[in-house]
Amino acid sequence: MRKPSVLVIAEAANPEWVSVPLVGWSLASALGSVAETHLVTQIRNREAILRAGLVEGRDFTAIDTEPLMRPVWKLASLLRMGKGKGWTTTTAIAALAYPYFERLVWQRFGAEIQAGRFDIVHRVTPLTPTTVSPLAARTTAAGVPFVLGPLNGGVPWPQGFDAARRREREWLSYVRGAYRLFPGRRRMFTATAAVLAGSHHTAGEIPAPCADRVVYLPENAIDPVRFNRLAAQDISGPLRAVFIGRLVPYKGPDMAIEAAAPLLASGRLHLDMIGDGPMQADLEAQVAALGLGGSVRFHGRLDHARVQDVAAAANLLLFPSIREFGGGVVLEAMSLGVVPLVVDYAGPGELVTAETGYKVPIGPRAEIVCALRARLEALAGDPSELPRLGRAARDRVLSNFTWEAKAHQVGEVYDWVLGRRPDKPAFAF
Repeated sequence: MRKPSVLVIAEAANPEWVSVPLVGWSLASALGSVAETHLVTQIRNREAILRAGLVEGRDFTAIDTEPLMRPVWKLASLLRMGKGKGWTTTTAIAALAYPYFERLVWQRFGAEIQAGRFDIVHRVTPLTPTTVSPLAARTTAAGVPFVLGPLNGGVPWPQGFDAARRREREWLSYVRGAYRLFPGRRRMFTATAAVLAGSHHTAGEIPAPCADRVVYLPENAIDPVRFNRLAAQDISGPLRAVFIGRLVPYKGPDMAIEAAAPLLASGRLHLDMIGDGPMQADLEAQVAALGLGGSVRFHGRLDHARVQDVAAAANLLLFPSIREFGGGVVLEAMSLGVVPLVVDYAGPGELVTAETGYKVPIGPRAEIVCALRARLEALAGDPSELPRLGRAARDRVLSNFTWEAKAHQVGEVYDWVLGRRPDKPAFAF
């Protein structure tokens, strides 16, 4: 069978950025192995995409929404009142402005969609389920299946972390459920041929009448070319743990330090902290107050290659985030053969299995710290299973969570919506 022709809509798709833009770019690029694709993105990504070697007009189209989006982002920045905080506010404002982007996409490609140039229209980003796609109904009315996702986000704040929620300036998260009232939301899902849900929580947010079209497919993956180191898993001396992420309350860097403190003080564990953020000064003070300066190193924000260098020297990824939607850093560590130790909640809890790492239950802060400490002390006493778990973690990622594997999984969804296979795909993650 010939490859389907797919119009890939990824408003955020940038090979030189991180987070959602990198997910959008990575998946859109990988889909070229299973479909004839044309990428539609926002104009701020244009130069980076050209540097990546794509040809404008042939491979991608950049849509200019800057006259609207520049003031929108400025407003979002003012309302957030802090870099890296208040993401719910940013998401809400962007969701209100996004339909203008799809309006311009329809002006540019509507005639070609109606003429049957594309077999499928697939909106990859935004990843949030709060953003309505007016194109879904228009595309379906033209006889072309519309695929949505992966969608992820909106994981509830766990009980006991309301102070962290306020420090993150997540004011709108208290009324996030109002997005279900957005005009066009139900019409979008009704018109969509397949919804890729990046988490079980998001799958549960899809309207019940559309549940038969939901496919569970975590949105994160890794590029084996970018993540090509291998952790030695040397267990002959003190264990090494690494924390990777922004130094913000919900990612729990303070819990990591507190849980590890007895082992750090005795020299049985070393901890590398990679990342920067508003908590850095407080974390450095915490380390100093506990007398752990010789066992904890703050690296700050590192480039990709240096992150690998530091992480590959570790036995464990110590990552007690309590509200991580996707958990891409967990997959990245696992791909290096570093064993994850995470909180069993949201993204990380779905990515890590008993055969590939460790999970502690979600609960109040004190309980999480206690459970992490118990696990670390057990591993310091007997680290013999770490090499086996590291190999299993790496195998799991390379088998199921590369962008190439992800593209083939999406390709199976394409075959289903096009009637090339009778059954909805179900992936054994």
